[in-house]
Amino acid sequence: MLTPLLLLTIVFVASTTAAAQSRPAAGLTDGAELFAAGCAGCHGPQGSGASDSTIGFEKPATYPDFTSCQQTSPEVEADWWAVIHDGGKARGFSRIMPAFGELLSPQQITALVRYIRGLCQDRAWAVGELNLPRPLVTEKAFPENETILTSTIGPAAEGGRGHDSVTALQYERRLSAKNQIEILVPFAVAHDQSSTAQRGVGDTEFGLKHVLFSNPQSGSIVSVLGVVTVPVGNSDKGLGTGTTVFEADVTFGQLFPGSAFLQGQAGLEQGANRDLAPRAGFIRLAGGKSFRADRGLGRMWSPMLELIANRDFVTGGSTDVDLIPEVQVTLSQRQHVRGLVGLQLPMTNRSGRPTQVGFYLLWDWFDGSLFGGWR
Repeated sequence: MLTPLLLLTIVFVASTTAAAQSRPAAGLTDGAELFAAGCAGCHGPQGSGASDSTIGFEKPATYPDFTSCQQTSPEVEADWWAVIHDGGKARGFSRIMPAFGELLSPQQITALVRYIRGLCQDRAWAVGELNLPRPLVTEKAFPENETILTSTIGPAAEGGRGHDSVTALQYERRLSAKNQIEILVPFAVAHDQSSTAQRGVGDTEFGLKHVLFSNPQSGSIVSVLGVVTVPVGNSDKGLGTGTTVFEADVTFGQLFPGSAFLQGQAGLEQGANRDLAPRAGFIRLAGGKSFRADRGLGRMWSPMLELIANRDFVTGGSTDVDLIPEVQVTLSQRQHVRGLVGLQLPMTNRSGRPTQVGFYLLWDWFDGSLFGGWR
């Protein structure tokens, strides 16, 4: 599926012809006027598309509709800005898209971007700025279209030799403005006290996320998440719990000035068989700040510090607390493929809980194919 930014590269080339028949951009400061002068010839006066007879190119199968919130809301302002300012190459799109940085002032580009994004009239769609960098463990509040491969590895517990690891493939799909489904399938390697490695698929998770509240002015988003974990893993080999587990969470994200952010998640879980999976609770917090190279238009780095606490509500139960210093970085030029690496450090109950290295590879497939948008 073509994304709005990719289609924008096609449209702006054709728009140069249309713009010649309209008022010049020089001196215009209003986003609507700039759109009418340089964009309406291809996108139509309302931004929903012009007829085939008025444009000088063959429309692609998926033609942009800037009034469609599904197309315009997920992208952050910096991505729109980069494509208009530096051309298609700025985000790994077609190089026929020229750079307009010398033709439009920064104020004009900002006004144009904000006008185009404002053509989405349904405020139920959270803006892309609230899609904060994903921590290693804490669930985000933003509904997304992503596939994530996550892995944690560390010394075997219980005195065994070798390394235990859990590698999980997670699929997330946005269904509507406020809803998202997710499926997580883990593959685990666990060593028993004899150092024999047990390998296999672990318990599989099915989740539904729903946005309760989002506000672009305050930079806030709050969601609820329900998860059912099906006992697919072999519990005799230490690869699963042996019972269905139900989980209910509240998640939030808060964006601060200067691209700083805080994310949190609190939840309860309980197994259908409490002897196998007793009631438990957890709290997770992750704070960080994003830095963009090349005047804010290039690669993004997001160092974070994550705090996670888990407790089983059983007699004599204790709380496990871990700290995770980590950093996420955008890998592709389009910034839709990202990587993260972190170190999970036990702070309490360290016996039998070794330090682990965690990392993930994230692909936001709404923005294009896994191998598209690089160089």
